[in-house]
Order: sequence, then structure tokens, then C-alpha cells
Amino acid sequence: MNAPAPHWSARLPFFYGWIVIGVAFVTMAIGVSARTGFSLMLPPLTAEFGWERGLVAGAFSFGFLVSAILSPIVGRAMDRYGPRLVIECGVLLLAAGLFLAPMMTVPWHLYATLGVLVGGGANMMTFTAQSLYLPNWFARRRGLAISIAFSGVGVGAIIILPLLQSIIIDLGWREACWAMGLMVVCLIAPLNLLVRHKPADIGQVPDGIPLPVPKAGETTSDNIVDREWAAQEWTLARALRTARFWWLALGFSLGTYTWYAVQVHQTTFLIESGFDPILAGWALGLVSIVAIPGQIGLGALSDKVGREAVWSLGCLGFLICFVTLIALENEPSHFLLYVMVIAQGCLGYAVTSVMGPIVAEIFEGPHYGSIFGVLSVALIGGGAAGPWVTGMIYDATGSYRMAFMLAIGLSIVSALAIWIAAPRKVRTVPGKLRISP
Repeated sequence: MNAPAPHWSARLPFFYGWIVIGVAFVTMAIGVSARTGFSLMLPPLTAEFGWERGLVAGAFSFGFLVSAILSPIVGRAMDRYGPRLVIECGVLLLAAGLFLAPMMTVPWHLYATLGVLVGGGANMMTFTAQSLYLPNWFARRRGLAISIAFSGVGVGAIIILPLLQSIIIDLGWREACWAMGLMVVCLIAPLNLLVRHKPADIGQVPDGIPLPVPKAGETTSDNIVDREWAAQEWTLARALRTARFWWLALGFSLGTYTWYAVQVHQTTFLIESGFDPILAGWALGLVSIVAIPGQIGLGALSDKVGREAVWSLGCLGFLICFVTLIALENEPSHFLLYVMVIAQGCLGYAVTSVMGPIVAEIFEGPHYGSIFGVLSVALIGGGAAGPWVTGMIYDATGSYRMAFMLAIGLSIVSALAIWIAAPRKVRTVPGKLRISP
């Protein structure tokens, strides 16, 4: 019998991994903007329906909680069925939420559409889902590749968030939901048919080329530091019994707490501090724009200096962000606004570039998706708590000051937790590999 014809991608051994990154880039650009657009809709929703700010922001948080419950299932599904099925299911949920939201009349409609459906759908398409399979495609430049994919968030924000703000102002928030839903269906759904779970699915290897063969008299040092740890087959049950898992859960949850606490409330805070609504909307987009060089540069840096250092820089970015927001409450300075934007985007958003690599380097193996899926409960739980707690503190005190001070402290704890988890003590990054005689 004749051998089966090779997959067409076999002719592109190096480039197919970057095709996967390109599809992820587009998915992140649209999927994250669809969820982030909730911040732009918060003012018109509270104005139209007269609901309290904590109630409206709670829909965002509730959607995060539901997607957190789903995350372990998503992780197992990714291990078993791969990203195409998972992401396409996310498209269906996200689009349904956006198309049904314009019909809302009571709070539970808000929670069901822009909360559960949009939040759950975005979870199956964006940071969590992409982190479940992208690390499989790259070994030497894992941080760089993932940071390029995730920088799609910034490129999407250049176009999508200002567009949504303009549609909201000129036509209304309902029309903005319809426009966003059409982008999700028409672009993300067909492109993700190209995605595969891992290079071996199409007869390739990570990075598109095999590992180098050492010359005579040399041995190529691998990146394993703790051989006993790396030799384990890390199942979910076994990972749950380690301290490293729980330090990662703490660091991840506090990192996303601070991230979404500012992301959801930023636009409303700036408007109330005296900034023009258009400028306040652009500020949210500018955060993602300046995140592009930050994510790519710091993602590449993490391949050289380690994941912990870059996570700490991200936490520092959020710390600076909240300090400047507290200062803006007293003086609406354009200079401080730009400092806040640069710190949040260029530094803070870099944490997304190393989430997947941190987990992969500690718990690499066939059950990585299940382990990351459960860790995503912490990631999403923190993201859910941030907007809700921040809104509740505002409702109770009439100010964001106490909420922002809390977020500063949590940023510091998040950085410390990742250093204690210490992925560097299991596998070192490529920049620290050495050729030994």
C-alpha cells in the first residue's frame, strides 16, 4: 500500500508554528476586546437602568466566577480534544451573549449575557485557552512566541475599543454589542480551524526544527535543574499535593485581581476625576497599545532572565498604576494619566506572557492542560473578585482610594508568591543554558 500523503503543513516545518501564533494573535485581539468592552458599557448601563455600580460591575465578576468553574473542564477538554473544539465552543457562547445582551431589561439578563455567556466564551478563547496549547509549539522562544500572540490584545484595542466607544456614543451600547458579535463570528470562527494542539499532530516538533546535535567532545545541557521533579508524571491529583501548585494559585489570583480591578473601573474613575469621556475611553485603549512592545520585549526577556523576574516587573507596573490613580483623584493631571497608562500596559500586561511558561516549566507533561485548567480557577477567581470588591468598596466609602491601596498590597504578595513557586528551580530558561564539554 502507498503511504498516506503528508499533511500540507509538512512543507512549512518552521512557519506553521508562527501560523498558529498568528491565529492566536487575531483571536486575542477580538476576544479580549469583546470582554474588555464591558468597561465602556458600564456608564451607559448604569445611566439607562439606574442600577448601582456594584451591581453592574458584579455581572463582569459573576461571569468570571462561572468561567472559573468551567476552567477545569476546559483544561481536560483541551488535553482530550484540542483547541479547535474548545475555541469554537467559546465563539458560540461569546457571540450568543453579545447578540442577546441588547434585549436585557432586568439585572439577571445582564448577568446571563454580558456576564456568563461573554465571560465563559472569552475564557474558552483568550488567555486561559491559548495558554493551554501555545507552550507546546515553542521551546527555545516560548516567552517570545506567546508574548507576540498576546500582544494582539493591544493591536485589537487600537481599532476595536475606540470604535466601540464611538458606536456607544453615536448609536448606543446595543449597537456596539451587535458589531462586536459579528466580528467574533466572521473572523475568529473560520481562522481557528487552522489550529492544532501540538506539533506532533501534524508530524512536526517544537520550534519547527529538531534540537541541535552536539559536536564531538560536547554534550548539550538540557534545561532541567531538578531531575527528580521533572521525572515525575505530573497528574492533577499529584500537582494538588505540592506547595508549588498553591503558591502559583496565590500569585496568579492576586495578579488578575489587580489587573481587572483597574481595567473595569478605570474609565468610570477617569470620567469622575474630570477627564473627557472620549479621552477616558482612549486611555483604556492606549493601555493595550503600549502593552504591545512591553509584552513582546518582556516576553523575550523572560527567555533570558527567567519568568519570575518578568512577573515581578508586571506586578510593579500595576503597583505604579494604582499609586498614580490615587494621585489623579486629587489632581487630574495628563502627565499622571500617561504614567498610569504606560505602567499598566507596558509592564503590567507582561504577566500574560509568562503565565503559560511558568506552569509548563513546573508541571510539563501530558496532563499540563488539566493542571493549568484548575489553576485557571485561581486566575479567573482573582479576576472576578477584583472588579466586584473594588465596586463594593466604592459603594461603601464613596471613593476608590481604599480599593486601590488594597490592590497595591496584593501586587507585592503576587510577586513574592511566584518567586517562592520558583519555576527556575525546575527548568531553566533557554538564555541560561550552557554547552558543557
